[in-house]
Amino acid sequence: MLRFHTSSVALGGGTWHPVSVIPDKADAATSRVPAAEHTLRILSHLAGRPAPVAASAIARELALPRSTVYHLLSTLAAHGFVLHLREERRWCLGTSAFELAGGYARQQPLARLGRPVVAALSDHLGESAHLAVMSGGDVLYIVEERAPRRPALVTDVGVRLPAHLAASGRAMLAALPREQVRALFPDASSFPDRTGRGPRTPRELRDLLRDVRSRGYATEDSEIAEGLRSVGVAIRDRTGWPVAAVAVTWAGDELSEPALAREVRDAAEILERRLVR
Repeated sequence: MLRFHTSSVALGGGTWHPVSVIPDKADAATSRVPAAEHTLRILSHLAGRPAPVAASAIARELALPRSTVYHLLSTLAAHGFVLHLREERRWCLGTSAFELAGGYARQQPLARLGRPVVAALSDHLGESAHLAVMSGGDVLYIVEERAPRRPALVTDVGVRLPAHLAASGRAMLAALPREQVRALFPDASSFPDRTGRGPRTPRELRDLLRDVRSRGYATEDSEIAEGLRSVGVAIRDRTGWPVAAVAVTWAGDELSEPALAREVRDAAEILERRLVR
């Protein structure tokens, strides 16, 4: 609502009644609601698409003016929530949106649901098991179950490790759109090293993730710690987005990698079903 102020002011021999229009504070807040709503609709629209989308398609499908869509996309891009693929003239979610997804996943619901599943997996196999989420280019461990009399691990709740080296990270990266992976690992400087093993360039990472998609699970061998191996499987939400990954770590060659992968995949499927209930 607008407030009109008409207090009279004496000027010379007459009286002047100025009119000032002052926006009501509540109205100022209300006027920003449509922009906030449009922004959330755009983010939700991008999150539900399997591939990047043209701005014109977003405007058409959401019934929004093109100028509004371009303005909001530019603002979102400036803050990292969307990424503009210039050559393709399309838009996808950016790393800041991914951070928000990881922030939600790190909270109590996922850890609470995942802890008994990860504990059961560790007890069944007699090996240490973990639940991790993505955080930028890292994995962040939110559940850790240590098997007795097994080797000491560098992983623990709250520990971050490079996603391109960890089996859990590779499982989630393989489930992301390729453009998202490119945004997280744009060049050789994006690949920290721990043991001298693992991908060092975007091309090497692309080849590795292609193998992960083909197998249906990710592995790592001495890339996080010498002598330790891991198998990881991504956990996806309703849209197919990887919200977390389950992994098992063991030492030596006495265990069958495919057999372990089947057990880890079963645990991931249990968690997926519980997340979408």
